[in-house]
Amino acid sequence: MDILASIQTVVWGPVTIVLLFATGLYYTIRLKGIQLQLGKSFKYMLEKEEGSGDVSAFGSLCTALAATIGTGSIVGVATALKAGGPGALFWMWISAILGMATKYAECVLAVKFRITDDKGQMAGGPMYYIENGLGKKFKWLAILFAFFGTFTALLGCGTFPQVNAIAESVGTAFNVPIPIVGAIVTILVAVVIFGGINSISKVAELIVPVMAILYIGGCIVALILNASLIPAAFSKIFEAAFTPYAMGGGVAGTVIISVMTAMRTGVARGVYTNEAGLGSAPIVVAAAQTNSPVRQGLISMIGVFLTTIIICTMTGLVVIMSGFLETTDLDGGLLSNAAFQMALPGNIGVYIVSIGLVFFAFTTIIGWAYYGERCIVYLTSGTKWIFAFRVVYVICIAAAPYLSLQAIWTLADITNALMAFPNLVGLLLLSPIVIKETNAFFADLKEQKQNANM
Repeated sequence: MDILASIQTVVWGPVTIVLLFATGLYYTIRLKGIQLQLGKSFKYMLEKEEGSGDVSAFGSLCTALAATIGTGSIVGVATALKAGGPGALFWMWISAILGMATKYAECVLAVKFRITDDKGQMAGGPMYYIENGLGKKFKWLAILFAFFGTFTALLGCGTFPQVNAIAESVGTAFNVPIPIVGAIVTILVAVVIFGGINSISKVAELIVPVMAILYIGGCIVALILNASLIPAAFSKIFEAAFTPYAMGGGVAGTVIISVMTAMRTGVARGVYTNEAGLGSAPIVVAAAQTNSPVRQGLISMIGVFLTTIIICTMTGLVVIMSGFLETTDLDGGLLSNAAFQMALPGNIGVYIVSIGLVFFAFTTIIGWAYYGERCIVYLTSGTKWIFAFRVVYVICIAAAPYLSLQAIWTLADITNALMAFPNLVGLLLLSPIVIKETNAFFADLKEQKQNANM
């Protein structure tokens, strides 16, 4: 743990945080606040578009959301607040607002530079837009992304945190032994991922909307029942974002250390929850049936808004309002469980968190299986190693319930940062293409509108 913690501090140091913020801020300015086009994003999401691709635009979004609306939205928020105080939630918001522009840019590039693999399926993502957009001299950067992407799928976002959260949550709420939970999850994951992207997207389209509506509904009820505590919760968030904050009877550190901890933890967890800048979502976005990179980029932007701005905020408010940050040593899913149990009558809160975690985590597992295998396809220049990757992935799922929570989240943070770095460099170097595509798209929309009014 000491070694992992040291590595985590380095990879999530000032360089990574500045690079994430700078990329999002740069695209926000150059694209004239693309986040303000969120209304168009929802409009396009509900419209059917014809185009080349393996899955529908909505299916692509659901698969991307399946991989992002995971344990980070429940357990990750709780661990961020425990490690960085209420101020961590503020920095999650900042990372999400800027991250919307980053997610838009990387998904535009994913569709722009996607290719067809040797089985006729779409292949895309940072490794392809780095190599095909920047040229062969940057192939080393693309390889670096795909290498870290494979390890993130196997050892980070895709497996360990998700399965561990399912086992802990089901064990707490329903008293099911961990070995049984682990076995059931392993079998279900194997059934889905060996069916490929069509199987994964169909499951995601079915589960994601339902699970999001149920969890958000539970959060809204909890917030309404405890509405008097909301102003104080927001006060804590803004105060702790810029001043020292002590929890669990501890003594607050210096201003710089406290703020940096809140910022580092909030940004790291923010990236974990919405994956903006990580480069993962573009891998599945490249499979979307669309002929417009910009249109798909706008749809993909919704993922950041829903995961961090909506779901994570609701989770964070319930946890902060409970007061357990200051009065207990609870962490992770146990902290979220306790907070929701206090906010809602009876055992409703426990069931909402537990059932939400199960579905959130399961969809994340199957989404990341696709991300990992696409990285393998790039690294091996073909699809022959996909089956072997899926087997190893299932083995990691089977082992995950027996690992410690702290080590799991630290490892996930490390692999995320290593994956993000080559992607962010590529995004900045390819920004002229994103800006050109965006300007052309909106100029065409303006011309269509003028012609319609004539």
